[in-house]
Amino acid sequence: MTTKFRKMLSLTTALVMTTSAVAYAEPSAELIEAAKKEGMLTTIALPHDWCGYGAVIDSFKKKYPEITVNELNPDAGSADEVEAIKANKDNKGPQAPDVVDVGLAFGPQMKAEGLLQPYKVSTWDEIPENVKDAEGYWYGDYYGVMSLLVNKDLVANTPKDWSDLLKPEYAGQVALAGDPRASNQAILAVLAAGMAGGAKAGKEAGEAGLKYFGEMNKAGNFVPVIGKSGTLAQGATPIVVMWDYNALSAKNTLAGNPPVEVVVPASGVLAGVYVQGISAYAPHPNAAKLWMEHLYSDEGQLGWLKGYCHPARFNAMVKAGKVPQDLLDALPPADSYEKAYFPTLEEVDANKAAVTAGWDSVVGANVQ
Repeated sequence: MTTKFRKMLSLTTALVMTTSAVAYAEPSAELIEAAKKEGMLTTIALPHDWCGYGAVIDSFKKKYPEITVNELNPDAGSADEVEAIKANKDNKGPQAPDVVDVGLAFGPQMKAEGLLQPYKVSTWDEIPENVKDAEGYWYGDYYGVMSLLVNKDLVANTPKDWSDLLKPEYAGQVALAGDPRASNQAILAVLAAGMAGGAKAGKEAGEAGLKYFGEMNKAGNFVPVIGKSGTLAQGATPIVVMWDYNALSAKNTLAGNPPVEVVVPASGVLAGVYVQGISAYAPHPNAAKLWMEHLYSDEGQLGWLKGYCHPARFNAMVKAGKVPQDLLDALPPADSYEKAYFPTLEEVDANKAAVTAGWDSVVGANVQ
């Protein structure tokens, strides 16, 4: 076993699980038939360049051509997904989401509000216990770490840590990849910044992160624009704080125009887990279940890995020899991840409450 391979295995030590190599059958003929009869699957908040979702969706369409995939608002945040279900409780039309992909903190919230229905995929046992609801209402799908995407045409000195972003040379250059009042990605970016300053994960780091971004905004370094590969290339947001898999995907998409660098900060290395769930009001519940089976199959998990995300079944699949070496080699250097911190659900919830409640008063930047 190579050193790099051993390191890759260590990346998921916070998601420890005991599994054995098991061959899983295709979804039942009954489920497939029921899903085909429904004829549609409505997703929400799945940008094609996020975690390899474009190819994952295409593979589902190819496998089940009888099912139309209706994609709602690809750029929505986790809070928007919650609201979409609430707003369409009595609507069985195309605006009602069947499935959601939300930040870890939103899973328990949605379960508590009666917005999700339980379903355990056939590969359930290979999803780590600490990132799934025991009753099957939500379950971890993939994770990454917070990083900086940097436009090298406009940024001479690549920032190496969170503290660097407060320097005068980065005036008008730093943006978040979402609205921190609604986007899980942005909410956790605030947590990472707070932790980088020495604050304890949870409410303390959330409040410290708010002060950090308040200082950045006051200094004129913060740009209140949702950062994407397009805004980075145009020069509107030369430095964007985002998940590593989104940054690496953007780097591929931009293909050197402009040249970019992806940096995992030296401190405050935060890992973030996202979770899947099926709407309690899903117009197409069987198609939703079939979609989940696809996502948690070997094919679906490798699809996310191709998009630079570490899928939930990563450990089990590596152990079973199901992950091609070229996919492991395409991931960033393992040593960047060795300090990654996986916050508990309680810490994620406490941070989310602090950030969403305090952003306007402490930072005062209307991100849009």
